[in-house]
Parts: sequence; C-alpha cells; structure tokens
Amino acid sequence: MLKRTAFYDIHSAIGAKLIDFGGFEMPVQYAGILKEHQAVRERAGIFDVSHMGEIMVRGPKALDLIQFATVNDASKLTPGKIQYSAMCYEDGGIVDDLLVYCITLDEYLLVVNASNKEKDLAWITSLNEKIGAELEDISEQTCLLAVQGPKSIEILQKLTQINLSEITYYTFEIGEFAGFEDVILSATGYTGEKGFEIYFDSRKVDPAVIWNSIMSAGSGFGLEPAGLGARDTLRLEMGFALYGNDISSQTTTLEAGLGWITKLDKGNFCGREALLSQKDSGVTKRLVGFKTDDRRAIPRSHYILKDDSGNEIGEVTSGGQSPNLGIGIGMGYVISEFAKIDTKINVEIRGKAFPAIVTKPPFIKN
Repeated sequence: MLKRTAFYDIHSAIGAKLIDFGGFEMPVQYAGILKEHQAVRERAGIFDVSHMGEIMVRGPKALDLIQFATVNDASKLTPGKIQYSAMCYEDGGIVDDLLVYCITLDEYLLVVNASNKEKDLAWITSLNEKIGAELEDISEQTCLLAVQGPKSIEILQKLTQINLSEITYYTFEIGEFAGFEDVILSATGYTGEKGFEIYFDSRKVDPAVIWNSIMSAGSGFGLEPAGLGARDTLRLEMGFALYGNDISSQTTTLEAGLGWITKLDKGNFCGREALLSQKDSGVTKRLVGFKTDDRRAIPRSHYILKDDSGNEIGEVTSGGQSPNLGIGIGMGYVISEFAKIDTKINVEIRGKAFPAIVTKPPFIKN
C-alpha cells in the first residue's frame, strides 16, 4: 500500500493527479506541468516534498560518522550551514546524494531521497557500528514544503519575523513561522530559483494550517501548487542530477561531475580508495549536458548517444523539452573523449540520429 504525506487530502481536494513515487502517492501535476513550471520561473510554486527522508545524527561521534559516510568535508560546517554531499560504497558507486544540515556541532540532519531512505538508513547504521553516533529516523513525523520562485521571499516574509533575505544559499534558521515554533527555514532549492524549504514536526505543527497560510500569503503573487512533473522539468533546465537517473550505484561522483564535493584530502571515508584510484587512472565516462538543434528531437532516458560514424558512445539519463527554451535538452554519460563542451554528438530517436551539442549546465541562466 502506498504511503501518503500529511497533505494528501489537500492534494485530492484541489484535483491533483496522483502517482506512485518512491512508494508515496504524490501529486505529479495540478493545473498542468507547463503552467506550474512557468509559475515557478516567473512567480512562485509550492511543492509537497514530505516524502523525502530525514535522519538525525547526534552525539560526540556525530561528525565522525558523517565524515566517514560522506564524500564532502562536513568539518567545514557550522550551525546554520548546509552542505550538499553524497555517500559512496567501497567501490566508489553512489549510495545516494543528500543534504547535511548542521544544527549544532553535535547534531546534524541528513535529508535523503525518498526511494532510498530505508537503504540509506541501513547503510549508515552499518557504518556506525564501529563509530557509535546516535541515529534517529524522523521521516515519519517530518513534513517538508518547498516554496520556489522569484516571489518566494515576499510571500513567506508575511508569515515570519525571521529576515528571509538573510537566509543565503545553503543556510537555514530555526524559528517561528505561521504561528508555530521550531520550524526550519532553509534555502537550498532544486529549481534554480530563489526559494525556501520549510521543515516541521507534524506532531507539533498543523500541516493544513501551514499549507493554507502559505497559499493565503501567496494569493496576490500568483502562487501555484506544483507537482513532481514541474519539479523534474525545472531541475533538468538547471542540470541538477536525479538519483536513479543520472547517478546511481553504477556511477561514481567523479564520473558524475561531482568532483567538487569529493574531498579526497579530508581523510579516510568510505569509497575513498576506489575514488583515488579512479582519479589516478582517469575516468572513462562522464556525465554531460547536451541540447538538440531540431525542435522535434526530444531526448528521453535510455536513448542511445552516438558519434557521427554511428558508433555508440553513451546513453541519455534524463531528457525532455525545455519549457523555457523550446528545444530538447538532456543529460547522459558519454565516453570521456566526447565530454568536452561544444562537442557534436547524436541522439538516436526512433531509429533516426538527431544532432546535439555538449553543453555545460545550467541550460538557462537565472
């Protein structure tokens, strides 16, 4: 049986189309993907992302565990800061990508992908056997809304005394929101727009009041409920990787263009030796962005990428038509020699090769 978030009744009442996503019955769209996409780009959209997993890591060994489990250097974090990171298996394959919130120097919040939560928790627990940090899965009681778009500050500022303009990218504050205490307001985002994530404990805060307060505050700004469909087109325009599509246990952070979060000199962590070896020998495939010339050429996941001689050089991992550009855009792995920006490649669509060009994301500039 599919799980439901605390906002399920609201989604149903306003006519959302619901689908199975990560084991949850989630809204894929309300008024339509394109309308919701443009609302976020031009005004603001509200997303229910309460299906995400949240794991607390506490105690004097908390940082030790996070340092060993993740590839980034969490020792750089201070309270109120957030870090994008990933966990790797010993062979360098990616367990998941995640966010690390530093609540205090002895308390961290890990936000992981919904479909990976059980796997991630089991993995972290296994790594913790010799470290001894305190772990708590708080996913069940944690609600998460994301308000994204250029009008997001004006909308949400009506509901809190916290100065939202001071919450810079990858920082957060905890305080009062819509009449409730101990709400986390953070700014990470998955759309490329200014926006905020709102975390709260559903045992202490009424989810319906939070949703309705935000919608009321946004009524004069064109705020729209937005589903997973628009979330996907928005993230693709920015070239943000999606676990299960663009990154997986079959790819490493170095292959996925995540070398910038892979701190090989921070000390020992799970997967470090494999990643060091791969760095020394050189990666054989790389994740790239590309766009098509022909407006009819819309790349989709698993389409084959070829060179001009018809040789297979890779595979599309994410693709679609950019609502803002009106052309096909995508991401995929190619043999490293084809990964240079402006390299011409081809996407095979229904047996025909359509020209494309390797492009450095984001595909749109904000």
